[in-house]
This record gives sequence, structure tokens and C-alpha cells, in this order.
Amino acid sequence: MLQIKKWSLKQRLLFFGLSAFAIAFVFTSILFTSDSRRFQALTEDLFYSELSGNMLNLHYTLAYPEKYGFTDEVLLPSYGAKSGSESDKDGATTGIQSALNRLSKISPNRLKEDDAYAYQLLNRYLTLRLSGSSYEYYDEPLSPSSGMQSGLPILLADYTFRSPKDVEDYLHILDQTDTYFDGLIQYEKEKAEHGLFMSDSAAGDVIEQCCSIMDKEALSRGTHFLHTTFEERLDALEQEGSISKEQKAQWISENDRLLTTVMAPAYERMADAFTVLQGSGLNDKGLCYFPEGSSYYEYLLASATGSNRSIDEIKTLLFENFRENFTAMASLLGQYPQLASAFTNSDAAFPYVTPEEMLDDLKNRMAADFPPFPESEEAEQIHYTIKSVSPSMEDYCSPAYYLTPPIDDMSGNIIYINHKNSPDALTLYTTLAHEGYPGHLYQTVYSQLYMNQNNTSCIRYLLHYGGYVEGWALYVENLSYDYAKSLVSDPLTAAWYEACRLNRNIQLCLYSMLDIAIHYEGATLSKAQAILRKAGITDPKAASAIYDYIVEEPVNYLKYYLGFLEFLSLRDTARNLWGDEFSLSRFHQFVLETGPSDFQGLNDKLRLR
Repeated sequence: MLQIKKWSLKQRLLFFGLSAFAIAFVFTSILFTSDSRRFQALTEDLFYSELSGNMLNLHYTLAYPEKYGFTDEVLLPSYGAKSGSESDKDGATTGIQSALNRLSKISPNRLKEDDAYAYQLLNRYLTLRLSGSSYEYYDEPLSPSSGMQSGLPILLADYTFRSPKDVEDYLHILDQTDTYFDGLIQYEKEKAEHGLFMSDSAAGDVIEQCCSIMDKEALSRGTHFLHTTFEERLDALEQEGSISKEQKAQWISENDRLLTTVMAPAYERMADAFTVLQGSGLNDKGLCYFPEGSSYYEYLLASATGSNRSIDEIKTLLFENFRENFTAMASLLGQYPQLASAFTNSDAAFPYVTPEEMLDDLKNRMAADFPPFPESEEAEQIHYTIKSVSPSMEDYCSPAYYLTPPIDDMSGNIIYINHKNSPDALTLYTTLAHEGYPGHLYQTVYSQLYMNQNNTSCIRYLLHYGGYVEGWALYVENLSYDYAKSLVSDPLTAAWYEACRLNRNIQLCLYSMLDIAIHYEGATLSKAQAILRKAGITDPKAASAIYDYIVEEPVNYLKYYLGFLEFLSLRDTARNLWGDEFSLSRFHQFVLETGPSDFQGLNDKLRLR
């Protein structure tokens, strides 16, 4: 017989307390899980939509996209002519607003710590992009210094062939270059209609590039770098048995056909279009001379650098740093007056000659200041290759650059060196620190390894922060001068190295201040020349070249130098917060494990450590 036992008041209170707790726990779990699922769904949707529409971005982001569910047709993005009230950018604006609406329905307080941080970054990133969407024709995808007319061949030349499908995808991309460039031409025509086309000088440079990059003689001989690099990649597939000799010959023939009948004519059409458009540019000075140029510059500055400082704050920061470096240089010259006159650095004092030797030394010397890669099988397979920029591209490439590897295969890393103006040993050493260890290569691989191991939200791989990336590289480049000084015993040579570091910072800081003066305050060529003369740059041609570059590449110097100063400020904050527990290695580990971020995010995260 079932007996019913009466509960005491204490037992009843305990039961109801536990029941309420259980109900609250289940309810809370549902809420937290719901927000987590919605955030994951949103970020995955953004990840797939961003990459599925651009095969080049997809290939350089994922080595094996099929493992992530990407099975769609190979596409290059194509700008469409504006029709009525609809345009490509109208669609982009709608997409950004839709993503922000979905994000607003998610509570960051109900997300795990890493996702909550990704939420804040994504919210600021999308909000900033939305504010920039109103400047429809201010972007310049065909800048003489960094446009796609020179960028696309570089990306194609290093398009990795891991399988026969990669070769087929590559050839499909080549087959779409005409449509891709036709879209860019249409965009430039619309820029001209709105009075926002580039200057005659810049247009002339683009025309010259279009004619020289797809060199007709090299194409006819089959010696163009897009011929030779293609065949080299096929050789590797043939050697490993992935393709037959017959298949290789067929693809070489198809590559030649596409280069001569699709890609070369696309460049010719672009040159012709720019010849027609030349003369329609209304402004050969800074952005502030355009109708909304000053406000666009503010947007571009925040977007490119990841800094949320006001322009007045940035100017003060730059001026104080310029004065500090100038004072340090004056003090150094007072101690070593030879540096100002007869002394020149001799490469004989530098113990290393080859890039490989220098990178090995940098890896050893950085060990005390930087953490090792997160332990994993993949970390043990990391290697790099040093390549030379093709002679036909030397005029359009940086002195050196690093190609970021896919997030699912970081083993192979490539650093390109432009040998047009062969650098001295010190410059090569510090450049390799910037591009390799502890610069871009180390930074990229470390952060991606760490994020992969911690299942970080996929959206983090798509949020690009120029100030974080280039600011870090310039920051560690500065440290590498100290590594170089430890390689020499002569105090005068060490002083020379320090003078070189200070001089580089003074120049970059000066150009960053000029950037603001030209684009935000309206400094003309004559004003810029006067400023440069006071800094010792008296050659009018050199001053004019600096002015033209800054006009064509707004905020580029600030992306590097303001990013560098933000890292110095962040390091000072860490030193104050951590006190005796501060070390360079701990600080660098924090930056790398936090991953690419805006500086507001880094500062907020640091204060929570």
C-alpha cells in the first residue's frame, strides 16, 4: 500500500527552491543556446555569402573549400551598371542593414566570451561599413599604386594548384577576367559622371600599366610570367602523379588561349576606356576638394586603421611622436657627429647575406620576446619560400610583400622580394622582420593556429583590420633594429642602425601628418613641398612624387604608422595594468591570441585580463 509522507516546511521550501532553480536553469540554458545558435547562423551566413561570390577570395581563404560546403560555380565578382534606383552598392547596403538587424536580436551577454567579443567587433565593423555605403563612388579599385590591374596578375601567379580542380577553377577565373574588368570600367565611367574620376596623371599611369603588364611580346613568345608560373605549378602536379603529361599539355594550351584572347583584350579595353575618360577628372588634389571628401576621409581613416581616435587626437599623437624621434635623432647626432656627414654603413659589417640566413637569425633572436606557435602538428609543418617579383611587375609592387595562407592550410608561406632597387643588408633584414618573423608571417600563422584550435567564430577570419596587420608589422620592424644592433660590435655601426630606425619613423610620421594635411585640410602641392623642405626633402621632383602618392593612396601611411603608435599605446597600458608581471612576451601573446581587431576591442579586452 502506497503511503504518502508529509513533508516538513523545510523540505517543501527546499523542493520548491530546487524546482524554481531547475526551471530557471532550463530557461536560461534555452536563452543562451538560442542566442548562440542565432549568432552562429548569422556569422556562417555572412561567411558563405562573402566567399561564395568571389572565387579568388575563397581560394585564398580556404585551401579545401569543399570541406566547408562550397560547391557553387566558380565566380569573379562583377559590377553591374546602375539601373534606376538599384545598384550593386544598394544591394550591399541592404545586406549590411539586414545583418545588423539580425545582430540586434542577439544579446552578447548570452554568448560565450569569444563569441561576445566577435559580436562587438562585427557590430562595429558592420556599422562602420554602413556609414561608408553612402560614399558610392569614392572608392578607387584601380589606383595606380594598388589597383586590381596590378593586383590580379599577382594573385593569379600564386594561385595554388593542390588538385586538378584548382587548375580548372583557375582557368574559369581567367575566362571571366573580361567581364570582371568590364564591370570595373563601368564603375569608373559612373565615377566620371559624378565628377569623381581620378586625375589625368593617375589615369595615365593606369593606361601605362595596362599596356606593360600584359606585354604583347612576352605573350606571343609564351614567356609572360602568367605562362611560366602556370607551367611551374603544373609541373609539380605532374611530378606527384595528379595529372598526366597529356592533360598538362592541354591545360597549357588553354591557358595560352585565355591569356591572349580574354585577358589581354580586357586590359586593352581598360586602357582604351581610360584614354577616353582621361580629362574628366575634376580634382588632382586631396579628398577634401570633393563634395563629401572630408567626411569620406574620416570614414576611410577609421575603416583602414581600426582606430576610433578623432583626427585632432591623431594629429596630436603624430606630432608628439615626431618631436620625440626628432629629439632622439638630434641627441644621437650630437654623440656621433660622423653619422651626419661622412659615415655610411658598410654591408661588410652585417654577418648575413641571404634572406634565409636573416630569417633564421630573426627566429632565434625573437624567441625571448615572442611566444612560440601554439603546439600542434600543423605548427611543426610551417615553412616559407622566398620568391622574386617578376621583372615585368617590379614597377608596380612593394619592396616586399607576404601572401597570407588559407586558414585550413598554413604550412606554405611565400615572401616576395622586389629586386628593382636592391636593399642594403640592414634594410633587407628589417624588411624580412616586417614580412616574416616576427612580422606578417608569424603574426598570421600564430593567430590563425590559435583561433582554429579554439573554434573561434568563422566571422573573425573575414574582418580585416589594416591597422592591426600593418601596425604590428611596423612595430616588430622597429624591434628588429635592436636585433640588428646585437649583431655588430662597433658602437658607431650600432648607432648608424639606430639612426636608420629613427629616420624611417620620422619619414613615415611626416608622411602620415601630410596625409591629413592633404586630404582633410586641403594642403596643395606647393604647401606640401614647403612642409617637406623644412624636413630636409628639397628636391621638387621627390616632393612631387610623395604628394602624388599620398593623393592616390589616402590613409595608406596612417594604416602603418597610426597602427604602430596604437600598439605602442596599448603596450604602455599593459605595462601600467600588469606592473611587475608585464613582459614583452606576455603582451605579444595577448595581442596574437586576441587576433585581428580594432583598437577599441584590443583596449577593452586588455582591461578585462
